[in-house]
Amino acid sequence: MFRIPESIAELGRERLKGFPVEGFVYGEGPQKPELLLIGEAPGEFEAVDGIPFIGRAGKELMKSLDSIGLTREDVYITSTVRSRPYKWGEKRERDGTMTKRKYNRPPTAKEILAHAPVLDYEIANIEPKLIVALGNVGLQRLLGKDAKVTELHGQLLERPVQFLPDLDSTKFEWTNKVYRIVPTFHPAAVFYRPSHRPDLEADWLAIGEMLKRIGDGDNEI
Repeated sequence: MFRIPESIAELGRERLKGFPVEGFVYGEGPQKPELLLIGEAPGEFEAVDGIPFIGRAGKELMKSLDSIGLTREDVYITSTVRSRPYKWGEKRERDGTMTKRKYNRPPTAKEILAHAPVLDYEIANIEPKLIVALGNVGLQRLLGKDAKVTELHGQLLERPVQFLPDLDSTKFEWTNKVYRIVPTFHPAAVFYRPSHRPDLEADWLAIGEMLKRIGDGDNEI
């Protein structure tokens, strides 16, 4: 199993000090996985347990993997930001009282930039057959702001990806290496937009077919 060095994790924690985030979740999986899955950021359960994709979205992701004969052990799961971004809100309890609680929110551009070296390290050191971007946050971290899952899902893209050239930089640059990337919807998308489910299922079947062709030695997949 592959694990980032503690120095890289510590760098990630340090660069996010002062932001409204909590916890730190390590990526998980083999160094030569079938797929490198890149999500958005940990949620409440992940931040507590330190394991990626274990909440409702995690169950959906496991169903998708199962549909093409894969398990969690076959893939490397990570995310664009490693700490849970939260915002405070109010929740009405059953007895009518209002309590304050933390709610998940998408990571900001600054938070994504802060944790860029962590994901860059994984992309440089993990050797997957394909990279699967789960949702727009993961996709745009790799391919820039113009990339949209609704337009690109299920397609095989062979492109350079963005990386942070140095720790003081505020802009991404492009790798010399070309990667094979397939965008699809974030597993949680089906909760708030059930109409995405047929596309999500079709995307995963397409990913399964691509893996088979790679396994058969077909470089033109």
